[in-house]
Amino acid sequence: MTVMNEVDAQVDDRATSATTILTAVLDKAHLGDIHGALGSIAEDDHAPRLTLRARWKTLLAILGPGLIVMVGDNDAGAFGTYTQAGQNYGTTLLWTLVLLIPVLYVNQEMVLRLGAVTGVGHARLIFERFGRFWGAFSVIDLFILNALTIVTEFIGITLALDYLGLPKLWGVLAAAALVMLAASTGDFRRFERFALHPTAGQMIQDMMVPKMPEGAPLNEVMLLIIAIVGTTVAPWQLFFQQSYVVDKRIRPRFIKYERVDLMIGIAIVIAGAMAIMAFTAQTFAGRPEFGNFVDAGAVSAGMEKYFGKAPAIFFAIALIDACIIGAAAVSLATAYAMGDVFSWRHSLHRKPTEAKGFYAIYCGLIVLAAALVLTPGIQLGLLTSAVQTLAGVLLPGATVFLLLLCNDKAVLGPWANSRRLNRFTGCVVAVLVMLSVILTGSVLFPGIPDTVILGILIGGSVIGLLAALGVAFLQRRSGKPETGNIGSISGVANVADDNWRMPPLDQLPPARLSLASRIWMTVLRGYLILAGSLVLFRIFQLATSGA
Repeated sequence: MTVMNEVDAQVDDRATSATTILTAVLDKAHLGDIHGALGSIAEDDHAPRLTLRARWKTLLAILGPGLIVMVGDNDAGAFGTYTQAGQNYGTTLLWTLVLLIPVLYVNQEMVLRLGAVTGVGHARLIFERFGRFWGAFSVIDLFILNALTIVTEFIGITLALDYLGLPKLWGVLAAAALVMLAASTGDFRRFERFALHPTAGQMIQDMMVPKMPEGAPLNEVMLLIIAIVGTTVAPWQLFFQQSYVVDKRIRPRFIKYERVDLMIGIAIVIAGAMAIMAFTAQTFAGRPEFGNFVDAGAVSAGMEKYFGKAPAIFFAIALIDACIIGAAAVSLATAYAMGDVFSWRHSLHRKPTEAKGFYAIYCGLIVLAAALVLTPGIQLGLLTSAVQTLAGVLLPGATVFLLLLCNDKAVLGPWANSRRLNRFTGCVVAVLVMLSVILTGSVLFPGIPDTVILGILIGGSVIGLLAALGVAFLQRRSGKPETGNIGSISGVANVADDNWRMPPLDQLPPARLSLASRIWMTVLRGYLILAGSLVLFRIFQLATSGA
């Protein structure tokens, strides 16, 4: 019996109930009670949460997806990027993190809504609604990018191990074993408790006034800003959170609690990022090392030199901890996506013997990353740069698909995006495209002049503004009122909407894309293929030349 047949059989068994709702769930393990790290909710628990105590208990049970995806985001790449910003430019780039808060919330809120309402992962929805080309493209680039990202997690572990004076071989093997064992118990709650173990953060200052570092080359600063964006808003987060919400069995009636979970996660990740950047800036301000970033391991050494061994050891341990959580989350995002596309059993509720393909992808990526890090002669620094560059190139495309899916009424029904949310997300896409173009140009032409960068920013802003005005004019001219969607930041669902789920995939009508959407997707396809190919070619050149 196939997974789909098993789900159908389970739904048939419940057909006698008047409240049965047909869903598109692909793995029957995604149906049932919610078992979170901090509480449980029975599947048939439909009681209203009228008291503060009841709401608090529900929130504790739901907490997890938003926290894990955000905590996992402060990984090796984040440590490297934030410490580089602090050591080279002090606290002058803290404002970039503040601007990313609404971007993080809107992007991740859309995927949590997709997960709760559809019961299907992000990769499968792209396949079903946009066809095999875009489905294959999204999964292949996700697999490559995530595999490289996991390598950077183990690079971070080796840097911390080197500073602590621990053997790299045994440290990497121990970390790999821990990551694989954490997810392979067949107990969803146990993995969530592992991923949500206590983390530390500090509240920081000096972040509200956007400004550029004085005297710094604009192309170098822009590359670092793009790296901050790429490491804070990464494509794997979209795939992970949607699938994790599905696997945790969160339904539409709990979306408001999941939004709170996401807000807490964003607060933690931004506070942590600011702490890293500000503390690094304080460590090296006025010192010879200021402006001469090497890597996170050298930052630990600098902390010991100027503040003593205790904070340096704490920093190194925090780096190892962040890399382990990041490796687990990124590997899980990839395994979820592959399970979605190939209709494998893909759930942490299942033991490895029950979901062999799912756990093979998860553990295989960890083993591959550990092996590459331990292999002599591998240019680890080049791999780290490749991850940041590819993430910057691919992020606009991932956000475009997310926006289109969240406007698909067949997929989200009353939970589709509001027009106001679409306008904000459209602005985010425009900014990401501009940054992606600058990043691609800087990789291909390292000496790109400041005037070209300013031209891209100004020209892109003008084009984006004209496009927005054109869309607003056409919408006003059409005279069509906005439908009562609740897929917005302030939207409140009624009882009927709380129960609305996307029907089975084979019952969905074909996706209908407007002419404008088809044109933009064609342009996007060409840009992604061209930019991705050029960046990969440049990386190959650097690798073969020994640069």
